[in-house]
Amino acid sequence: MTMRSPSTQFTTSRRMGIYEPHHQISMWGDTFKGDTSPNTGASTIEQLDAKVNNKAEYTSFESLGPSRDDEEANKPAEKVQRRLAQNREAARKSRLRKKAYVQQLETSRLKLTQMEQELERVRQQGVFIGGALDSNHFGVSATINSGIAAFEMEYGHWVEEQNKQICELRKALQAHITDVELRILVENGLNHYYNLFRMKGDAAKADVFYLMSGMWRTSTERFFLWIGGFRPSELLNVLMPQLEPLTDQQLVDVCNLRHSSQQAEDALSQGMDKLQQTLAQGIASDQMDAENYRYQMATALENLEALEGFVNQADHLRQQTLQQMSRVLTTRQAARGLLALGEYFQRLRALSSLWAARPREPA
Repeated sequence: MTMRSPSTQFTTSRRMGIYEPHHQISMWGDTFKGDTSPNTGASTIEQLDAKVNNKAEYTSFESLGPSRDDEEANKPAEKVQRRLAQNREAARKSRLRKKAYVQQLETSRLKLTQMEQELERVRQQGVFIGGALDSNHFGVSATINSGIAAFEMEYGHWVEEQNKQICELRKALQAHITDVELRILVENGLNHYYNLFRMKGDAAKADVFYLMSGMWRTSTERFFLWIGGFRPSELLNVLMPQLEPLTDQQLVDVCNLRHSSQQAEDALSQGMDKLQQTLAQGIASDQMDAENYRYQMATALENLEALEGFVNQADHLRQQTLQQMSRVLTTRQAARGLLALGEYFQRLRALSSLWAARPREPA
């Protein structure tokens, strides 16, 4: 029988789909090479045992260290582990956002229920405004405006919620929580202010003069009132020291924002001044005949309807300023800014209480 060489046998094995180490092919070739008589069976078995022992030693030696194939196989496993870790982190963030959203919905539901109950109670009581117009003289009902009553209740709940958010922001900044968790608090704080602007829009439709008078705010807050709210540029001046240190680019962006806010404020203020002049001139007209009087009153009513637009534009400017500031600042800077803004209004309300309770000299 013609024996194949080890290389030929290895080639044949590869063609048959068998992939064995080269030393194993040589071992079996050497075992069956030479004399094939029956008398040589014992020596052949001894040689075979020796070869098997050598193979076991060689195999155990190879197992001491990872092969190149093992290292290649471990790479996909490491990628899988990293991907699983990323998925776990994304799931954790999603759970946090969902929890905050559910809590916000539950809080809003409770507030809505309370407001509906209080509004129904006010309607049933039929409250009358003190010092209102004489209904017998003018033939109109002097009952309280239900839209304003609802706004007052909503605003009271809004202030309570703002105080809670201020406490949460203060604790979060002191506890050094992650930026992801802190960002949720920042977004909740911004949405809380946006909700106030929505409430004011509804109140302006009910009674724009009441809203612009600031009677729903404390006395000290009314001292800084501008078209039913705060001046964005002035609040930027208040917040700037609380946001330092700022980068050069942040300083440029904040200065540009303050400049654009001042320009928009000046334009709205000029529009308000022109409206007041137009109303004053129309009301002070010397022509007092009945036909001209009706015309002047109709024109005055049309001009007064423009006040609602001024209030909405002013609140839109305030909202845009808050949004732009949140984009310019980092998450922690935005949280510090919202905290400083809330504390600023808290101090104004506290100052109003101290002013009202101050000791007065007897007359």
